[in-house]
This record gives sequence, C-alpha cells and structure tokens, in this order.
Amino acid sequence: MSSSHAGQRWLTEYLLLAAIWGASFLFMRLGATEFGPLATAALLKQAQQQLNDYFAGRRRSFDLPLRLDTGTPFQNAVWQALTAIAYGTTCSYAALAQRLQRPSAVRAVAAAVGRNPLSILVPCHRVIGSRGQLTGYAGGLTRKRALLHLEGVPL
Repeated sequence: MSSSHAGQRWLTEYLLLAAIWGASFLFMRLGATEFGPLATAALLKQAQQQLNDYFAGRRRSFDLPLRLDTGTPFQNAVWQALTAIAYGTTCSYAALAQRLQRPSAVRAVAAAVGRNPLSILVPCHRVIGSRGQLTGYAGGLTRKRALLHLEGVPL
C-alpha cells in the first residue's frame, strides 16, 4: 500500500470518527476553541494537510492544537509523553514508564497508550515491547508496522 493511499485511509477514518462520535468530540480533542462552520472547516483542513504531508514524507511532527487533558491525570501524562517520542524512533512501554518516573507502572502505561484518543497525531505507534517486538495497536499491527516503516524505523 502506498503511503498516500494509507494517508487517505487514515484521514477517512478520522472523518468517520467525527461523524460517529460527533464533530464536537473530535474538534475538542484537536483543541478547537470555536465550533462554528468556518472554524471547523479551517481546523479540518489544517489536520488534513498535516496528515497528507506526514504520509507523503514531508512532515515529521504535527503542530495542531491538541487537547491532551481529557483523560485521567495519569493518561494525560502518558499521552503528553507520547508526543516527545521523535519521528523515526521507538520507545518501550518500560522506558516510557521510566520517563514518567513510574517504573513499576508498565501495564498502566500500556493501558493508557491503548486509550490514546488521537493516533498518529499523538504517536502511540512508536511504542514497542521491551525486546523490540511490535505489540498491540488499536489500528492493528499491520498499520503500526506501516507507520513505523513510513518513518524509516528498521523492523
């Protein structure tokens, strides 16, 4: 599957989520402060462009106004820590727990990663097992592998 085809499919899934969960849910997650038609269209266009650029290999990070404060305080901290994992790199669940100064909370970190509300934008696909193996991903391991491949991560 080409990266542009994968990008279009992910974008379609984001828009489908907006339709299913309600546009206000998705836009709040994207940090929207206004919900009028113009604000909504502008934010969607910005998200679409940044996702298209990512899948075309022209973007390594996102600068959308994300709201990462909609979970528990622990989940919020994990989601924020995910944003610090650089493009083209990976991090284990154990290392992520260490970064959060909660080394014994590996399973809780994994659970919070699994509840990440903004896949790709908050790069949970970059989290792998301690031995370098691919582990669960809400979008499926095939997509996780494709995203890591797109970023040049050797598997």
